[in-house]
Amino acid sequence: MAETKPTLLFVHGAWHVPSTYTKFTNALKALGYEVHTPRLPSMNGSRPPNADLYTDTDFIRSYAESLVNANRIVIAIMHSYGGHVGTGAFYGLGLRSRSEKGLPGGVSQLIYLAAFAQPEGLTAVDLVKQFDREHLIPLAHDSAEDGTCVHRNPKLALIGEGFDDGAEVEEYLATLVRWNETTMYQPVKQCAWKEIPVVYIHCTQDMTVPYDSQQSMVKVMEEQGANVKTVILETGHCPNLTMLEGTIDAIKNNLAA
Repeated sequence: MAETKPTLLFVHGAWHVPSTYTKFTNALKALGYEVHTPRLPSMNGSRPPNADLYTDTDFIRSYAESLVNANRIVIAIMHSYGGHVGTGAFYGLGLRSRSEKGLPGGVSQLIYLAAFAQPEGLTAVDLVKQFDREHLIPLAHDSAEDGTCVHRNPKLALIGEGFDDGAEVEEYLATLVRWNETTMYQPVKQCAWKEIPVVYIHCTQDMTVPYDSQQSMVKVMEEQGANVKTVILETGHCPNLTMLEGTIDAIKNNLAA
């Protein structure tokens, strides 16, 4: 009998929605994986926003619980802000911790794709401050009085240079929506990477979560006892578009058994 593949739960990034990742998730499905990509509430289009980091975290936790309680082995893949959400959401849902409690299923692995992986008590902006980049936020974000924002130059910030498929880029950017900027200032309350093995996929040309920031988060995870594998991709913040094959290989080659 063929071994059952794990279920993949993808937590998308800020401004993105599930349809943004169609090409990426279809590539994973083509490998035989069941892929779930729920839409985060903070990207629900409400103005003023009616959802924040904690709404997103509770939503993803509930979604993950429905999978693991059905005896699914889940691998979480998180992009960008999705890492901030998943770090809190998957706490206590690890395969080992659930097994020790006699509970079915569990999250066997966390895959961070150029994603935030802050410890408890820290915000996304704390990482920005750490590298003295807070002054760049208003230059990068077009923020409205209602607390929502979009990128001033999403093509540069998210795609970067060197990817020349103009039509595909425009189609990708057309899916982006407004996001509740408040989430950047809300700290993670719980930390799943302390109990669940991690793969961190670095993007060296990232202009949204720069490479040195990514490296800093991995260093903190390792210092706090996390088991972290790393993969390096020479591309920008959205390798799911700009380096699809390499991203799929990085995931496929490092999936937990």
